Amino acid sequence: MDSRNNYSIAVLLAAYNGEKWLTEQVDSILVQKQVDIHIYISLDRSNDDSLGLCVFYASKYDNITLLPYGDRFGGAGQNFFRLVMDVDFNRYDFIAFSDQDDIWHADKLIGAVRKLDRYDCYSSNVIAFWDDDRELLIDKAQSQRKWDFLFEAAGPGCTYVFKRDLAIVFQRWLIKNHDEVVNKISLHDWLLYSFARHHGYRWIIDSEPSMRYRQHANNQVGTNNNWLAAKKRLQLIKSHWYREQVVNIAGLLELHDISIIKYGLSGSYLGNLYLLSKISELRRRGRDRLALAIALLFNLF
Repeated sequence: MDSRNNYSIAVLLAAYNGEKWLTEQVDSILVQKQVDIHIYISLDRSNDDSLGLCVFYASKYDNITLLPYGDRFGGAGQNFFRLVMDVDFNRYDFIAFSDQDDIWHADKLIGAVRKLDRYDCYSSNVIAFWDDDRELLIDKAQSQRKWDFLFEAAGPGCTYVFKRDLAIVFQRWLIKNHDEVVNKISLHDWLLYSFARHHGYRWIIDSEPSMRYRQHANNQVGTNNNWLAAKKRLQLIKSHWYREQVVNIAGLLELHDISIIKYGLSGSYLGNLYLLSKISELRRRGRDRLALAIALLFNLF
């Protein structure tokens, strides 16, 4: 990495009904230290005054662009896919994802850039916070496993920062496979982590939190640190949504013939037992491996 003080970073912000939180989020991006940022906002058709707020910011700041408004994407993942496909990455050194409702530490981006001298992709732990002033460290920085990228993301996508080369390769692949991706994949951050790891890009998960991660009723995913969150995830497993996402990601990455997919996801209980024998390779955190093992053992997966 060269010795410049300021690196150029495209921040891709997906928004929907975010009037309550967008000001804090955008302001925390605008004050990032030692980097030159340009924020690209894609706003899903909203029912509040998010559009007026985005238009205000785009008219006030030359480094904020609101992409053409009017489409309904139906989910954050689809909105981020739109951003990845539509933004020209060629003049930026790095690309970052942003949600609409968090608060970034002022050194979030420069901290990531400094870690990317030996890596291609960055994500980090976060501090989850609630309106009642509760805070909680969300630790995603366990050691990466052989196949964890097929079974989970690297952490909250709003922490992701990655080099331009990967962004352009992923963009071209996404454009080519657009119809399959938007019809089969729900989570952009999980897909990008899978794509990067499968193609040999080096990923670092930083143990230092880089931002405050807002929790509220409208979170599409949110934390996994209470019984309600655990119940929601159990329902996703029992409905086979989680299994379908694993299969769909593996299919898009043309991994049909690897043993984890060929034997483990065969659709039989023997397949579950095969995955159970490989459980240490499938998830990073011990608690998550245990939960997946129970789901496999009781044929819930």
